[in-house]
Amino acid sequence: MDTMSVRIETDRLVLRLPRLDDAEAVSHYLDDYGVAGNLARVPLPYTLSDAQTWLHSRNVSLPPAETSFIIATPDDACIGVVGFHQGREGIVFGYWLGRPFWNRGMMTEAGAAALDWLFENSLTERVLSGVFAFNAASLAVQHKLGFTEIGRSSQVCLARGGELEHIDTQLTRSVWKARR
Repeated sequence: MDTMSVRIETDRLVLRLPRLDDAEAVSHYLDDYGVAGNLARVPLPYTLSDAQTWLHSRNVSLPPAETSFIIATPDDACIGVVGFHQGREGIVFGYWLGRPFWNRGMMTEAGAAALDWLFENSLTERVLSGVFAFNAASLAVQHKLGFTEIGRSSQVCLARGGELEHIDTQLTRSVWKARR
């Protein structure tokens, strides 16, 4: 699937494909322990070069299971990322939002739009995700989206420099459809 023209508008946000000119905003928001410390694969410090490397990896012809969206304001300012990657056991849903935009319902809004898009553009029957056990706010976002807890594991957090308790979650297509 060519995702080149994908643009999703919600009430307050725009989800669009990443561009190289997003590097400064991505590096600014991810170079914050409060953001990076909630994510598994983000080192700290997070540099402009790290952001550029990641943005170069986002090919417009990637399949839905490997699609990332920039979460942008209506004036096109990058404020976060939501998307998917192919994990060992299925498609994994991931996201982050810059700290100034927390506690406004924006992540739930962006997540719902991204999940709508995934289920419309793939045959996947379930999406996996999870949060570090201390991240109650992110777990609340997932619960609002219909994710349910399926277990506990441990996962490395690069920014925190260690392995942490992780709450594993999943969302099935049938649950998503029933909630829409």
